[in-house]
Amino acid sequence: MTLAVRSSTLPLRVGRRTLWRFEKPLVRLRLTLAQGLATEMPDAGALPRAASGLLVTALPEALLPTVRGTWPELKGFVRQAYPRAFAALDTDFETYLAGFSAKSRSTLKRKARRFAERSGGAIDLRAYRTADEMAEFHALARTVSARTYQEQRFGAGLPDGPEAVATLRELAARDAVRGWLLFLDGRPVSYLHAPAEGDTLIYAHLGYDPEFADLSPGTVLQLEAMRALMAERRFRWFDFTEGDGQHKRLFATGTLDCVDLLLLRRTAGNLVAGHVLNGVDGAVAAAKGALARIGAERLVRSALR
Repeated sequence: MTLAVRSSTLPLRVGRRTLWRFEKPLVRLRLTLAQGLATEMPDAGALPRAASGLLVTALPEALLPTVRGTWPELKGFVRQAYPRAFAALDTDFETYLAGFSAKSRSTLKRKARRFAERSGGAIDLRAYRTADEMAEFHALARTVSARTYQEQRFGAGLPDGPEAVATLRELAARDAVRGWLLFLDGRPVSYLHAPAEGDTLIYAHLGYDPEFADLSPGTVLQLEAMRALMAERRFRWFDFTEGDGQHKRLFATGTLDCVDLLLLRRTAGNLVAGHVLNGVDGAVAAAKGALARIGAERLVRSALR
């Protein structure tokens, strides 16, 4: 396996504010969900001389000793730890629903029923998968994405422009992407974009028009997309990727504890950068934990009053 070296930015962040950036030539490796579930580290080979180090993302915690042992000459720094949520698709939809708590099942059915009632008695979900369908999907999904808080606040919406459409068409030509749009009165109100990696669909972009937030369109769309995928039987997994969140916890059937591991050559400059990043990451994580505990204590005190 040939390892590609590219200039990489290592941001020093507190919340969403970037205080500093370290620029390093790194090799980047991201484990697929299939590799993670199999605790299988790809055979990466020797690190190129031009690289300052290696950044391994979505690495199962169980593989940390393996990776450190593979490159003992490098100093390792864990940048972040997080759950990687996923859902198994090789089942039928009713069995999948049976895995939810009674309360969650009731909530999902109520939201779907409410949306259907508002939509004239039926849920208008449209699926897009072929190369010819992708231009239409992109154009309509962009009208929703432009209104989402993800794009307006963080610039994290569905990519725009002819290159984005060309990428969608190329993926569709290989049957490696799915797109869904949820309509209300003929108007798209939510979209889901999921490219594929082998037999795994990846949760790339989900958004909804905030004007219809009371109808939970993102939840209804995800529920109906899962129903369609389990009927289709083309994919085995749905990878909700890194990070926690109510939506991911609700629809996932399992999680994998993962880390992002930065391994650097033991030079003075690299070690300074690694320790600074590690120190700030640790302080931010500790502060978040303290704030979470304070919030929980306040809730308990309020409940006891």
